[in-house]
Formats: sequence, C-alpha cells, structure tokens
Amino acid sequence: MTYPTQRLMTLLALTACLGASLTACVPMVMGGAAVGGSLVATDRRTSGAQLEDEGIELRSASRIRDNLGDRGHVNVTSYNRRVLLTGEVPSAQDRQLVEQVVSRVENVQLVVNELAVLGNATLTQRSSDTLVTGRVKAAMVDAKDLFANSFKVVTERGTVYLMGRVTQREADRATDITRSTSGVQKVVRVFEIISEDELRNLLPPPAPKK
Repeated sequence: MTYPTQRLMTLLALTACLGASLTACVPMVMGGAAVGGSLVATDRRTSGAQLEDEGIELRSASRIRDNLGDRGHVNVTSYNRRVLLTGEVPSAQDRQLVEQVVSRVENVQLVVNELAVLGNATLTQRSSDTLVTGRVKAAMVDAKDLFANSFKVVTERGTVYLMGRVTQREADRATDITRSTSGVQKVVRVFEIISEDELRNLLPPPAPKK
C-alpha cells in the first residue's frame, strides 16, 4: 500500500468513525500503531483511566438526558478524567445545569464547559466539523515528530479542541498543525502537560535488535 493511499484510508476511517458518533471505534492499524480506537497500546492513560473515561461519558450522557431532556445538543468527551462539554443549549441556566450534573459524576476531576447558548447545530455544520476533525487527525499522522494517537480531537462549529497528556513541545506543535488545517477557525487547548521525563517513562521500550 502506498503512503498516499495509507493517509487517505486513515482520513476516511477517522471521518467515518467520528461521523457515526460511536462510543468506541475499531482501531485501524497503520505502520504498527493503532489509529482511531479509544483503547490502544499507545494511549498514555492507564487502562483504568481509559475505562473510567468511557464510564464518565456514558454516565454523564445519561444524567444530562435525565435533566435536560430534548433541550439542546451536548457532547461529553472525557480524557484522563478531565471532561470537555461542547455543543449547544438554549439558555445560560441550562449551560450551568449541565456543568453541575457532570461535575457530580463519579471520577470526574475537572469540567471544561464550552457549551454555547445557541440553537442546535445543523446537520451540515456537524458534517463539516467531522471532516475538520478528520483532516486534523490526518495531519497529525503525517507529522514525523508527533504521536498522533496521543491526542483527542473534538470539533464544534469550526472550533477545534485538543486534549491529551502531552509535553509542552507536543502541545505547541499540535496547535500549529491544527491552526494550519483547512476549515479550522479556532483552537482551544485542553491539555494535561507532562514533562519530557514523564513522557520517556510512558513510552514503550524500544524493540530488541535482531
């Protein structure tokens, strides 16, 4: 398989996964690393944190439905127990209500409330956001100095939110890549910054030479 073909397949897989709004998509293996899955070998979270994040998202979504009903469109993204809220709600009171509900969910350590007081995004807007997310992820895969799987990318109305446990260098590099991606209007960083020493401890040991 040629490199351009690999990149195109990666973009298509990421876009299809995001467009379907799946809780967890089947990982796609590219160059020895899994791309597009929530539970992958290169994830810098512990396995326990990964499971907790999935539980946080499910419980939060359920409680938001119980409290908000059909009002609004709320997305919940949890990474290492840090929760990002994106989407639209009809009032400032609903915005605050959603944050309070999620902050009380078990294992949540931080809530970043980026909900907008607006009417729900159209299908066209959501489709555009899905394509932007796919482009950003593909650009990160192209970068030779980044571990693309270390980043979670969320796009809402052209604003791209970047999450992950990354070094300052990685955060700045990913931000630059995202800002230069077509369709991106704004970049919001929701990173957990770690040191270069911490990163070295997280990376798997090199494979033994044959």
